Amino acid sequence: MTTSSVPNALSTVELKPSYNIPIVLVLGSIPILLLQPWVGGAIALLGLFLMLQAVTLRFQFTATDFDLYRGEKLIRRFPYREWQNWRIFWDRVPILFYFKEINSIHFLPILFDPKTLKSCLEERCPRI
Repeated sequence: MTTSSVPNALSTVELKPSYNIPIVLVLGSIPILLLQPWVGGAIALLGLFLMLQAVTLRFQFTATDFDLYRGEKLIRRFPYREWQNWRIFWDRVPILFYFKEINSIHFLPILFDPKTLKSCLEERCPRI
Protein backbone atom coordinates (compact mmCIF):
# COMPACT_ATOMS: atom_id res chain seq x y z
CA MET A 1 0.00 0.00 0.00
CA THR A 2 1.33 3.40 -0.92
CA THR A 3 0.39 6.64 0.65
CA SER A 4 0.78 9.98 -0.95
CA SER A 5 0.69 13.33 0.65
CA VAL A 6 -1.13 16.08 -1.16
CA PRO A 7 1.28 18.84 -2.13
CA ASN A 8 0.46 22.36 -1.06
CA ALA A 9 -0.21 23.29 -4.71
CA LEU A 10 -3.23 20.98 -4.72
CA SER A 11 -4.96 22.56 -1.74
CA THR A 12 -7.79 25.01 -2.37
CA VAL A 13 -6.92 28.63 -1.64
CA GLU A 14 -9.66 31.23 -1.33
CA LEU A 15 -8.61 34.82 -1.91
CA LYS A 16 -9.56 37.27 0.82
CA PRO A 17 -11.47 40.33 -0.37
CA SER A 18 -9.69 43.67 -0.64
CA TYR A 19 -11.68 46.88 -0.45
CA ASN A 20 -8.82 49.22 -1.41
CA ILE A 21 -10.02 50.16 -4.91
CA PRO A 22 -13.69 50.70 -3.97
CA ILE A 23 -12.75 52.82 -0.94
CA VAL A 24 -10.33 54.97 -2.94
CA LEU A 25 -12.96 55.51 -5.65
CA VAL A 26 -15.71 56.46 -3.20
CA LEU A 27 -13.47 58.78 -1.15
CA GLY A 28 -11.92 60.27 -4.30
CA SER A 29 -15.35 61.00 -5.72
CA ILE A 30 -16.26 63.34 -2.83
CA PRO A 31 -14.19 66.36 -3.97
CA ILE A 32 -15.08 65.64 -7.60
CA LEU A 33 -18.80 65.75 -6.67
CA LEU A 34 -18.31 69.40 -5.68
CA LEU A 35 -16.72 70.34 -9.02
CA GLN A 36 -18.43 67.99 -11.47
CA PRO A 37 -21.47 66.29 -9.89
CA TRP A 38 -22.11 63.91 -12.81
CA VAL A 39 -18.51 62.72 -12.98
CA GLY A 40 -18.22 62.46 -9.19
CA GLY A 41 -21.51 60.58 -9.01
CA ALA A 42 -20.39 58.13 -11.69
CA ILE A 43 -17.12 57.48 -9.88
CA ALA A 44 -18.95 57.03 -6.56
CA LEU A 45 -21.40 54.57 -8.16
CA LEU A 46 -18.51 52.61 -9.67
CA GLY A 47 -16.83 52.47 -6.26
CA LEU A 48 -20.05 51.28 -4.59
CA PHE A 49 -20.59 48.67 -7.31
CA LEU A 50 -17.04 47.35 -6.86
CA MET A 51 -17.58 47.30 -3.08
CA LEU A 52 -20.67 45.13 -3.59
CA GLN A 53 -18.68 42.83 -5.87
CA ALA A 54 -15.88 42.54 -3.31
CA VAL A 55 -18.43 41.55 -0.66
CA THR A 56 -20.36 39.02 -2.75
CA LEU A 57 -17.75 37.41 -5.03
CA ARG A 58 -15.26 34.75 -3.97
CA PHE A 59 -12.29 33.51 -5.94
CA GLN A 60 -10.71 30.12 -5.31
CA PHE A 61 -7.60 28.45 -6.65
CA THR A 62 -8.09 24.68 -6.78
CA ALA A 63 -5.64 22.06 -8.02
CA THR A 64 -6.89 22.41 -11.62
CA ASP A 65 -9.02 25.57 -11.86
CA PHE A 66 -9.54 29.20 -10.91
CA ASP A 67 -13.16 29.33 -9.69
CA LEU A 68 -15.50 32.29 -9.28
CA TYR A 69 -18.35 32.03 -6.77
CA ARG A 70 -21.21 34.30 -5.77
CA GLY A 71 -22.05 33.11 -2.29
CA GLU A 72 -22.05 29.31 -2.52
CA LYS A 73 -22.95 29.21 -6.23
CA LEU A 74 -20.19 28.51 -8.76
CA ILE A 75 -20.50 31.15 -11.49
CA ARG A 76 -17.54 30.31 -13.69
CA ARG A 77 -14.61 27.90 -13.80
CA PHE A 78 -11.37 28.80 -15.55
CA PRO A 79 -9.22 25.66 -16.07
CA TYR A 80 -5.47 26.37 -15.89
CA ARG A 81 -4.84 24.12 -18.89
CA GLU A 82 -6.58 26.73 -21.07
CA TRP A 83 -4.55 29.69 -19.77
CA GLN A 84 -2.00 31.18 -22.12
CA ASN A 85 -0.83 34.21 -20.16
CA TRP A 86 -1.56 36.32 -17.07
CA ARG A 87 -0.40 39.60 -15.64
CA ILE A 88 -1.05 41.86 -12.66
CA PHE A 89 -0.83 45.49 -13.70
CA TRP A 90 1.13 47.89 -11.58
CA ASP A 91 3.06 45.95 -8.96
CA ARG A 92 3.30 48.85 -6.52
CA VAL A 93 -0.43 49.49 -6.55
CA PRO A 94 -2.06 46.44 -8.13
CA ILE A 95 -5.41 47.44 -9.60
CA LEU A 96 -5.98 45.14 -12.57
CA PHE A 97 -5.58 41.41 -13.17
CA TYR A 98 -5.45 40.16 -16.75
CA PHE A 99 -5.44 36.60 -18.00
CA LYS A 100 -5.83 35.10 -21.43
CA GLU A 101 -7.40 31.76 -22.14
CA ILE A 102 -7.38 29.94 -25.45
CA ASN A 103 -10.66 31.55 -26.58
CA SER A 104 -11.05 34.62 -24.39
CA ILE A 105 -9.38 37.46 -22.54
CA HIS A 106 -10.35 38.57 -19.02
CA PHE A 107 -9.69 41.76 -17.07
CA LEU A 108 -10.63 41.85 -13.38
CA PRO A 109 -10.21 44.68 -10.90
CA ILE A 110 -8.13 43.60 -7.92
CA LEU A 111 -10.94 43.10 -5.37
CA PHE A 112 -8.97 40.43 -3.52
CA ASP A 113 -5.60 40.06 -1.80
CA PRO A 114 -2.99 40.77 -4.52
CA LYS A 115 -0.09 39.03 -2.72
CA THR A 116 -1.98 35.74 -2.39
CA LEU A 117 -3.20 36.10 -5.98
CA LYS A 118 0.34 36.50 -7.29
CA SER A 119 1.78 33.63 -5.25
CA CYS A 120 -1.03 31.27 -6.33
CA LEU A 121 -0.60 32.27 -9.97
CA GLU A 122 3.16 31.73 -9.85
CA GLU A 123 2.66 28.35 -8.17
CA ARG A 124 -0.17 27.02 -10.35
CA CYS A 125 0.24 28.84 -13.67
CA PRO A 126 3.90 29.79 -14.04
CA ARG A 127 4.58 32.17 -16.88
CA ILE A 128 6.67 30.90 -19.74
